[in-house]
Amino acid sequence: MSVQSGRDILIRIGDSADPPVFTSAAGLRLKTISLNARTVDVTHAESVQGWRELLAGGGVKTCGVSGSGVFVDAAADAQIRQAFFDQAALAWQLVIPDFGTLTGPFLVAALDYAGRHDGEATWSMSLASAGPIAFAAL
Repeated sequence: MSVQSGRDILIRIGDSADPPVFTSAAGLRLKTISLNARTVDVTHAESVQGWRELLAGGGVKTCGVSGSGVFVDAAADAQIRQAFFDQAALAWQLVIPDFGTLTGPFLVAALDYAGRHDGEATWSMSLASAGPIAFAAL
């Protein structure tokens, strides 16, 4: 794998078509994708030398996404705002160059807008996975 440009990481929201058509969330300059799996501790009095034991596959898996950037008021922005107000779990696609795509339902958990009097208007969002996430290698 070679060095990749951060701008090539894409966060795309899907429409309600089947299959969905994805549109990039415009203006994002910083993007973070976090995959997590909670563990289930099944350690007991007879665990070998007191070492912790974990239940394989027993935890809850989550995917969290955050992004921030400049406000450009594109069509995807309106779709993201509506998804927040509706609290609708829409299809999203996360593209990580030379790695793969993650696709699945997400809720817009936070949506922030900001601006200094002497600077550009900015926005940020956080997404929380709301169902199974499919991975496809690139």
